[in-house]
Amino acid sequence: MFDLAFPHLNIYIDKMISEFNLFGLNIAFYGVIVATAMLVGFYTAVFLAKKSNQNVDNYYDLFIFIIIFAIIGARIYYVIFNLDYYLKNLDEIINIRAGGLAVYGGIIACFVVIYVFSHIKKLEFFQIVDNCIAALTIGQVIGRWGNFFNMEAFGTYTDNLFAMQMKYDLVNSSNVDQLMLDNMKTIDGVQYIQAHPTFLYESFFNLILFIIILLIFFKFYKFHGQLLFTYFIGYGMIRFFVEGLRTDSLLIPSTDIRVSQVLSIVLVFVGIILYTYNLFVKHKIQYKNIIN
Repeated sequence: MFDLAFPHLNIYIDKMISEFNLFGLNIAFYGVIVATAMLVGFYTAVFLAKKSNQNVDNYYDLFIFIIIFAIIGARIYYVIFNLDYYLKNLDEIINIRAGGLAVYGGIIACFVVIYVFSHIKKLEFFQIVDNCIAALTIGQVIGRWGNFFNMEAFGTYTDNLFAMQMKYDLVNSSNVDQLMLDNMKTIDGVQYIQAHPTFLYESFFNLILFIIILLIFFKFYKFHGQLLFTYFIGYGMIRFFVEGLRTDSLLIPSTDIRVSQVLSIVLVFVGIILYTYNLFVKHKIQYKNIIN
């Protein structure tokens, strides 16, 4: 008997542990992973700041605000699109130990913080954003594994190579769709659902995006904002694909339209337009002015 498995990869986990005890305190793995993602992201931004001869102290100040408001923004976004539930369970609004942080909410909050910070400090907004985007991307690579330990954010049924089996009693039944129920398996008297490990897909493709961002930074960096627009295009496509598989998507109220897919489409088009404009129009104009 097992709690979770990737049967086609012959990986079986007998007991999924979502928390551990440290000096009498129960520490959630979800929180540990999110904290680790933030630290790795922070040091990534500092590293890139040093490479581009920026004042590193600005990033130490900035990230204090980013960490606080990113969590608040991610939670507010999630609560807004689950408002019916939280209006009836007000005490659950601050319970992030069980999950419920929406990436797009955190990203929006980060942009607001960076804009205000750069305005006050009189710094180049897009230069700071580029460093923070690299930090965000590697943070997402790590942070998605928090969903793994919580056994959440999975997709609908699949029997592909990476298919993930989970003990039905351990998952949130509201995230189990009919296709998964129709293909439920009983092993040694225990019921299991089988699903796309969408957390794994997003983590993997974000890693590729992070490598592309670093490659651009070190080899092909032409203008401030280039990494941001690359992220818009890359993450927009990644999230649109992944969101289409998930069974727990946040929906626009009174519709079946997935909020994250709409935002993803917007990101891709905005990213393409701004990248193209800066690379082939604005950058060339600046280059000609320098030559003249």
